[in-house]
Amino acid sequence: MAEAGPVLLVGCGKMGGAMLAGWLEAGRKVAVVEPKAPVPRTPGLVAAVAVPEDLPGGLAPSAVVLAVKPQEAANVVPIYARFARSAVYLSIMAGKTVAGLAGMLGAEARIVRAMPNTPASVRKGVTACFAGEGVTAAQRTLCDELLGTVGKVAWVDRESLIDPVTAVSGGGPAYVFLLAEVLEEAAVSEGIPRDLARLLARETVSGSGALLAASTDDAAQLRKNVTSPGGTTAEALAVLMAEDAWPALMKRAIAAATRRSRELAG
Repeated sequence: MAEAGPVLLVGCGKMGGAMLAGWLEAGRKVAVVEPKAPVPRTPGLVAAVAVPEDLPGGLAPSAVVLAVKPQEAANVVPIYARFARSAVYLSIMAGKTVAGLAGMLGAEARIVRAMPNTPASVRKGVTACFAGEGVTAAQRTLCDELLGTVGKVAWVDRESLIDPVTAVSGGGPAYVFLLAEVLEEAAVSEGIPRDLARLLARETVSGSGALLAASTDDAAQLRKNVTSPGGTTAEALAVLMAEDAWPALMKRAIAAATRRSRELAG
């Protein structure tokens, strides 16, 4: 493995916990700081503490992964500036820019900004990353390995792209879950029993995702493959794809989420 020291995970909520599970499964050594809930002792866990003062003395992490809420950054992030000489900082905090983090960590800090998503919990995540100034090839490789443990990784050469990435893939699972939710409710409104409606909605969404992942066709072609001219699917799509319907609403939703990501930079 590329790292010289353990990974230090700051914040072990849903996303942090998903990444931690993947790293431990892959044999990484990890220390965790999580004040809100105890982290179970697991092989490979160097330490699991509630406050940074309880970390082992002499700890020299190769990466410090910042996985706290953006609103907590100003109070939490500066505590870890002492690791700037040994570590790359990998931030998964929405909206927090490299420049903003450097202001909290110091000019010598090497920072990678990333946006994963919750399918990381089943090793099906996707993460887009941006490497700040001074990040070495080895540090970039380490971040790629850490994020690659829980899914696919892509790199962008403009930090401004992380905001729409946050809107599309960071929040994207919620939009897909909403699809399953409203599909279930629509089925119930047509008289289908709730249990069957839920089964049909969940399996249709998950199965379609699996087909999309397995196919070399793009999404538009797969949609057309299901749509017979003049048939029932075409009738439904005429409603969903109307000028003021789903495509327009999705563009507005992504624009709103992108705007909020930029606002979180503070």
